Amino acid sequence: MGWDYDGHNGGSQSPAARIASGAVGIVVAAGLVVLVLRPELMPWRDAEDTTPLAAETGRPSAAPSAEVFPDLPTLREPFRGSPAVRWADGAAGIQPPAARATGWMSKAQVEAALLRTKEFLVAANLDPAVLKGGKPAVALRLIDPKQPDVRAELEKSLTAPTETNDPTSLFTRFGPGEVRPVGTVVKTRGRMTVEAGKGKDAGNVIVRTDYTFVYPVVKTAPGSDEVARTIVRRTLVVALPDPEKFEATPGRLSLREWNAGLANSACDVFDGFLHPQFESDLAADPDATPSGPEQDPYDRSKDLGEASQECGTVSRT
Repeated sequence: MGWDYDGHNGGSQSPAARIASGAVGIVVAAGLVVLVLRPELMPWRDAEDTTPLAAETGRPSAAPSAEVFPDLPTLREPFRGSPAVRWADGAAGIQPPAARATGWMSKAQVEAALLRTKEFLVAANLDPAVLKGGKPAVALRLIDPKQPDVRAELEKSLTAPTETNDPTSLFTRFGPGEVRPVGTVVKTRGRMTVEAGKGKDAGNVIVRTDYTFVYPVVKTAPGSDEVARTIVRRTLVVALPDPEKFEATPGRLSLREWNAGLANSACDVFDGFLHPQFESDLAADPDATPSGPEQDPYDRSKDLGEASQECGTVSRT
């Protein structure tokens, strides 16, 4: 699932958001209308709270509170005015739970599986080369080759993306030459759980992840200083099959299911990359402003599958 947004000084129009899910992806996009004022013109305001949040251990009960007049992101402070300013930096925000013997796996095996899952999430969502449009080679190598259909479909999505087989459903990649990251930090928040499989998953250990990543970007054109943020929430289900019951490759991951909410990325472009919207673009072309159900990309209190599949609007970025 996903969303898109754009904003700048004085006032801002709406960016887009889209949803992607499955073992192959679905995608939807949205935009927003937000009034933004310069903090130096509002001396009565308190300073922004940047105290780091404790790690997320369960589903939040509500979305983070939103300011009426959020501060604008800048090249020096790209997360300014966003709940992500209090989130962890990059891989530090992906904290596996304490390992314990689960199902067919020993404590040490579970710990290794959790670390491999984290490695996959980092390779798919935080690798600087992948963010700049490169192939997620490390992430692909972590997928069990005994899942040939999954690997083949993902490889195909990277070379010939379509609306129904788009690599952005699993990997975060921005259009080469279109935008570049602001700084080296991506903000991350979420959680990971592990359990013994039941029902159709009997004989497996199941790892579930739910993380939101916030990416500040700027256009690559010389002199560009307008910062936009794209927010990507991803859920992933990984299976670790019992090798005595199933064919599986030790040290590799079997991907069962994945979903993605993409906020501030063009809804109707399926070329394998995310395409953030900037307020200046929306101001130049008001017809490009998306419409549809409003969604808050920072709201982690709802299941990702509950989001509208329509291209909608985001309430903030």
